[in-house]
Amino acid sequence: MEYRFNESNFENEVVNSSIPVMIDFYAEWCGPCRMMSPVVEDFAKEYEGKVKIGKINVDDESELAMRFGIQSIPSFVFMRGGKVVERVTGAMPKPVLKDYLDDLAAG
Repeated sequence: MEYRFNESNFENEVVNSSIPVMIDFYAEWCGPCRMMSPVVEDFAKEYEGKVKIGKINVDDESELAMRFGIQSIPSFVFMRGGKVVERVTGAMPKPVLKDYLDDLAAG
């Protein structure tokens, strides 16, 4: 299941998550973001229960984007225990993103 993270649910869903989290920072108008969207949705199903995968629309949640220093999209932020452990920017092949998720899931 893919989540929509925002200012009101961020503490509960991300910071206090019992499992690692991947956040996809995106915008509707962003071509590379739209290319990555089906990949992110596939991984949300594949990693359900192992990694919580969700999206943050930078236009709607500019405070969260600023908090994470997002300057380019798509940006993927990987968190464990409420702390950022990895971040990557830009569209990428599905196997590359899978490697990041496997590392995150493995702990």
